Amino acid sequence: QVQLVESGGGLVQAGGSLRLSCAASGISSSFFTMGWYRQASGKQRELVATISSSGTTSYADSVKGRFTISRDNAKNTVYLQMNSLKPEDTDVYYCNLFFGWRHYWGQGTQVTVSS
Repeated sequence: QVQLVESGGGLVQAGGSLRLSCAASGISSSFFTMGWYRQASGKQRELVATISSSGTTSYADSVKGRFTISRDNAKNTVYLQMNSLKPEDTDVYYCNLFFGWRHYWGQGTQVTVSS
């Protein structure tokens, strides 16, 4: 069974940085896409960034130039480096793995950016 374990959320001042990590287990293949989504209470979950098994990345316009997604295929781990954080980046961030036409989700990690 695929499991995703996230870490790295927390409280930071505007302009600061945080790094999120997500380790996947229970999957034998490395040919899957991983990504990060975020969701505020009462709002729809939105895409932040994705990275394919070959390293192709995509970003939401709101985070381009500030966030960087990367992965370590040997560790089945994806990272999200978040720089120049803004109060509007405050959300619960969810790790996502897409494989075999299924989406798998982590438990979510809170990121709070104070002004």
